[in-house]
Amino acid sequence: MPKHVEINLALQGGGAHGAFTWGVLDRLLEDDALQFGWISATSAGAVNAVALAAGLAEGSRAKAREKLYKIWHAIHQAGVPDLTRLNPFLNGLVRPTQLTHLASMLSPYEFNPLGFDPLRRLINEHVDFDLIRKQSPVDLLIAATHVATGRARLFRQDEITVDAVLASACLPVMHHAVEIEGAAYWDGGFSANPDIVTLASESPVSDTLLVMVTPRVNEHLPTTARDISNHANRLTFNAPLLRDIEIVTAVRETSGALLAKGRLAPICRHRFHLIDGGPITGTLNPETTMQPDWDVITYLHGAGRDHAEKWLDVARSAVGRLETVDLANYFFPPVEDGVQFRTVASPKRHTGRRGVGGGVKRAK
Repeated sequence: MPKHVEINLALQGGGAHGAFTWGVLDRLLEDDALQFGWISATSAGAVNAVALAAGLAEGSRAKAREKLYKIWHAIHQAGVPDLTRLNPFLNGLVRPTQLTHLASMLSPYEFNPLGFDPLRRLINEHVDFDLIRKQSPVDLLIAATHVATGRARLFRQDEITVDAVLASACLPVMHHAVEIEGAAYWDGGFSANPDIVTLASESPVSDTLLVMVTPRVNEHLPTTARDISNHANRLTFNAPLLRDIEIVTAVRETSGALLAKGRLAPICRHRFHLIDGGPITGTLNPETTMQPDWDVITYLHGAGRDHAEKWLDVARSAVGRLETVDLANYFFPPVEDGVQFRTVASPKRHTGRRGVGGGVKRAK
């Protein structure tokens, strides 16, 4: 019987590509000895997080797996057609690619004047938020972006509602801003995707598994308007995570007894692990993030399960002892002489450790 271990989860957003994270969670839930501490999540990651928390709050890991399946199947069934019924102008406009192009010309306040969001209905059908707030065994941090200031707001356990999840997943080109307590919010991916600094500094659990969905690198130079837009979106939604990783790296690079004993000490001691789905999602058309096609969803779910299986095989035994990814070198690798990038990583720190999908180092 494997030793009981506890780990936090940090779940990145990514639209329909969040099905990769569903697959990861689906496989992790099969490992009864792997317990979850806190979950920091954004956008599609937030949808996955509340589904998992709702199932666990109902009393079993099997329920959590069932919730995840039902929500993703409902997302597929709702898809784009529900939006097209709202406005006669949209009749017949059922192809997701067409809706994406429409969103570049009209705001959601024009093509969806009533602010209908099928995600609200389906989440409410499958998630008991009262139960999550009262007895979820995992603590949630759900990120959304305050429209007026661009700052991240983290909705904590007693604040988790369907509005908080919708705010976290609110792409402003597709949906009306979500108003909570008089303030408007957009997708959390603009400001915290996800927040790992708060997780590392506040959670009593000292290990975090980061599940990435958005590709870190795309060597292809975009030259068409569509490719440029997709590439800009990738950079935009990865930037908050890179900022957090720079903060973690800077804290670790700073030495001194005061730091080791101060409020930043937990970040210094925190152990990170990584499952990187970017190499998988990077092979897909970027517009599939807005297309809840069941074939794509099940493909990503299977890929997520495979990556989680690999992570369990090579890295699970390190949880509680060692981190299995060197964040500085994975996200800010050394570059050729003469190329100047802003970096906080020290070249001497290179250890060869990578996250799953990038050459993971097997734990001893």
